[in-house]
Amino acid sequence: MTEATFTFRVDEALKTEFAAAAKARDRSGAQLLRDFMRDFVRQERDPAEHDAWFRRQVQVGLDAAAAGDLIPDETVEAEAAAWRRETRRRLAGSGS
Repeated sequence: MTEATFTFRVDEALKTEFAAAAKARDRSGAQLLRDFMRDFVRQERDPAEHDAWFRRQVQVGLDAAAAGDLIPDETVEAEAAAWRRETRRRLAGSGS
C-alpha cells in the first residue's frame, strides 16, 4: 500500500493533549488518527451499503407488484389475525 502524508493545522494545546492521551494508551498520535480515519470511512460506507440494499429490495417489491405477483388482502389479514392471536396467547401465558 502506498503511503501519503496528511498535513493539517491544529491548536497547539489540542495537539499536546492529544499526544499525551495517545501516549497514555501506548499509541502514537499518528496511529490513533489512522484508526479514527478508518472508523470514519467504515461508518460512512456502512449506511451507504444499507441504503443501496434497501433500494434494491424496494425495487424487487415494485417489480413483483408490477408483474401482478401480489398477496391477496384477505390472506394478509388472516395471517396478521393469527399472529395477533398467538401474541395475545403468549402474553397471557407469561403473566404479563
